[in-house]
Amino acid sequence: MMNRMWKAVFATIVMILAAAPVRSETIAPAGAPVSKDLKHVLDRLQRHYRDTNSFSAKFSEEIATVGAPKRKRQGTVSFRKPGRMLWEFQDPEKQTIVSDGETLYSYDPDLNQVVETPLKQALKSSSATSFLLGIGNINRDFKAAFATPAKPTGLVDLILDAKAGGYKIEVGLDPKTYNLITLTLTDQLGDTTRVDFSDVHDNVELPESIFAFKAPAGADVVMAPASP
Repeated sequence: MMNRMWKAVFATIVMILAAAPVRSETIAPAGAPVSKDLKHVLDRLQRHYRDTNSFSAKFSEEIATVGAPKRKRQGTVSFRKPGRMLWEFQDPEKQTIVSDGETLYSYDPDLNQVVETPLKQALKSSSATSFLLGIGNINRDFKAAFATPAKPTGLVDLILDAKAGGYKIEVGLDPKTYNLITLTLTDQLGDTTRVDFSDVHDNVELPESIFAFKAPAGADVVMAPASP
């Protein structure tokens, strides 16, 4: 089953990667002075993901929970608008997470259990849902700034402050392609989840069939409890 941090990671990636064009407006923070450099970066990010309909990549994940050892996993991800995703986690903690645009399926082979969650409930965010449906507006839902101090990563490092609160979001973008390379979420308790992407391929052919999940034979299928 997905924990709350991974649900937040999923929602954030949907918001960034599924963003629709925002007509002539920029995605700079409303009501605040913005440097020309930041405006340029945000406009390029918007244009890039407006024109990116699908992608595939490898990823590695590191979860740091206060008072507990770090956990690391890796795998592959495929994304296709609108709202299709497939995450395949490798050993030592195998897991499959699939979104068909309506339902999110989380399969744990060790437990042989599938948890089904309506996607809107899994995202728990009207802004995330609006991005999933292709009507999102990063300018409306985020305040953006360059990360300070600047990191020696060679990436374009941004802080995306969700106006709804709850998480601090840091992203690192490839300065040439504007692909998402790093994503770090920090919650109010100080727990962090970092996802690094590599071998990214944009606008690849991804058939609908890979996002059509079918529970393995004998698996226990449960519905996630309704949100309070």
